[in-house]
Amino acid sequence: MIAGISWWKLLSVVLILYSVIAGLHNAVPELPILHESIRNLFFHVPMWFSMTALLGASAFYSIKYLNSQKNTDDYMATSTASVATICGIAGIITGMMWARVTWEQWWNNDPKQTVALIGLLMYLAYFVLRNAIEDHEKKARISAVTNIIFFFIFIPIIYVVPRLTDSLHPGNGGNPGFNAYDLDAGLRLIFYPAVLGWILFCFWIAQTTARMLLIDSTMKLQQTDV
Repeated sequence: MIAGISWWKLLSVVLILYSVIAGLHNAVPELPILHESIRNLFFHVPMWFSMTALLGASAFYSIKYLNSQKNTDDYMATSTASVATICGIAGIITGMMWARVTWEQWWNNDPKQTVALIGLLMYLAYFVLRNAIEDHEKKARISAVTNIIFFFIFIPIIYVVPRLTDSLHPGNGGNPGFNAYDLDAGLRLIFYPAVLGWILFCFWIAQTTARMLLIDSTMKLQQTDV
């Protein structure tokens, strides 16, 4: 730990800086249709990996909260879900940019795009529900149950459903994924650090957000006592 910052937090910054600089400046394969847009691989895909990891952690903390009834678990559940939602939004935006280049339109109702949007709307509904309940214990309990249900609905629809239908998205609807034909060694050296870096960085943000929620809750309790 350096000056109060854990090694994995420093590593996340280093990996992201490396992936951004290398992703924009290193040579990439000359692929038909994709061309220079292949560089979006280092930004678009890590968002979805980060989102999935965070949603898994969020469901874990929701289960943990139902067993422990500790506010720290509730705050970690909601903070990881909120950062995951931001990652999902970033994933959709970068995906739309990529679709404009490769599919010649921002949105074409591809199954992957559609289920991703449905999933994000589900989690936005989770936050609306959470903010609509004033009693914290009731809010945390209902939010935890909702979060767990949404997670086990979201994962199948985002990763399974698109594979069962026609899709332009790589790895879905019979299309080969990037690993099958164009993720060469040079791309891997940037892609995997980008995925790890963004996952670690997003967990850092979620952890900080949870601490802020805990501090805010503690201050409100102190004001109530006074």
